[in-house]
Amino acid sequence: MSYTLILLIIALYFMMLFSVSWITSRKSDNKAFFVGDRKSPWYVVAIAMVGTSISGVTFISVPGWVTATQFSYMQMVLGFVAGYFVIAFLLLPLYYKLNLLSIYGYLDKRFGGYSYRTGSFFFLISKMLGAGVRMYLTAIVLQLVLFNQMGISFALNIVVTMIVVWLYTFRGGVKTLVWTDLIQTLSLILADALCLYFLSKQLNLSAWGLYETVVESADSKIWFFDSPNDKRYFWKQFLAGMFTTIAMTGLDQDMMQKNLSCKNIRDAQKNVLSYGILFLPVNLLFLSLGIVLYLFAAEKQIELPLRSDEVFPLLATQGHLPQVVGVLFIMGLIAAAFSSAGSALTALTTSFTIDILKAPRYQDEKRLMKTRQKVHIVNTIVMALLIYSFKLLNNVSVIDAVYILASYTYGPLLGMFAFGLFTKRQVRDRLVPLVALSAPVLCYYINYNSVRWFGGYQIGYELLILNGFITFVGLFLLSLGIPRNYNTASVA
Repeated sequence: MSYTLILLIIALYFMMLFSVSWITSRKSDNKAFFVGDRKSPWYVVAIAMVGTSISGVTFISVPGWVTATQFSYMQMVLGFVAGYFVIAFLLLPLYYKLNLLSIYGYLDKRFGGYSYRTGSFFFLISKMLGAGVRMYLTAIVLQLVLFNQMGISFALNIVVTMIVVWLYTFRGGVKTLVWTDLIQTLSLILADALCLYFLSKQLNLSAWGLYETVVESADSKIWFFDSPNDKRYFWKQFLAGMFTTIAMTGLDQDMMQKNLSCKNIRDAQKNVLSYGILFLPVNLLFLSLGIVLYLFAAEKQIELPLRSDEVFPLLATQGHLPQVVGVLFIMGLIAAAFSSAGSALTALTTSFTIDILKAPRYQDEKRLMKTRQKVHIVNTIVMALLIYSFKLLNNVSVIDAVYILASYTYGPLLGMFAFGLFTKRQVRDRLVPLVALSAPVLCYYINYNSVRWFGGYQIGYELLILNGFITFVGLFLLSLGIPRNYNTASVA
């Protein structure tokens, strides 16, 4: 593809985003940045959340994943849907009842200040790492199809990318993101659908022929009930999907920030259930695209790269398909990646300002705005540095890396919230950080030895559940011997 054409696509796309950002961020204050004044229409949030959740990882990695895992990912997606029901009817009522700006304020009210800061710390680490992985994927693809041709280094690529993300989020925050993410979600789904359409034309497949091709492919197998040792085993995937959603959405300030911008609890619940169910057809679309991509490559005898994350970019942008497919690929990739990055950056700023600095407790509106803007700049710089580090460290499928990171960093959050919601016991608040840090370390040790210890059993994404369980048990041990009238603030 011509890099001039790619630049034109990017310029037009961001002109549209900046226009929306300018309109929505006028007269924005801190409340608008943090929770969108709680005036966001639920149906707009529902569509926007799809783009935020699936990101560039799904757009590129899921189609490339097909030959290795078939359609087993749909088992996990089904678990996602179950997780959204838990969020809608268990977590959202709690957050709205407490009128929280940051969801980790619950841990402060339930256990104390150490637990509160521990939860916030794990979110900040989780979100920064996850957002870094996602933006790394976008950066390397843009480097391949655009910046290499222009003689621009990977480092400058990252700098430009993060400046753009900062520019359309620093004023309006959630109030802006709800609308920009709506545009990006629609662009992402349209791009994927049209890519599938043009690929089908290249293979002379009608709509029915495309359906038969996908259904009859050996790679479209969804259900795996044969062996618990298989990472694709149904219950491992389903339960991992459900708990991953509860942790990575329900206990994630980034994801819940938009949900909390809805007018009331009923609108927020309709929003969560709507976008949760939308994940089924959207992910089927991405997996179907993967089958057609590999079929096209086989028919045209195209040598594919070893890394599955590079399959879709190679076929879309290196002259193997009509130029319109490359255009759609770039549009979809940018839509997915920047939706996720903008949302993550806003949530990181919110959590650090409210949970770590506790600025709203002692600053007036004007000082709070200045503090928030400084934090936003620092988070942008840190994310840029992190993205660059992944260029040196990443050696697995990016979507795999995201879920592996989540298993270690969201597990303590899952255990802390579960203990708070399902027991009435108090804990020795000062020791909670020790439990939260020990659980991932113990999980890593168990995971490393699982095949040897458990007769060939390989731990998959259910590692998140194990991590949460260990945290839960650790908190239970911290609660032993504490009287019912115990006050966490009194423990030294």
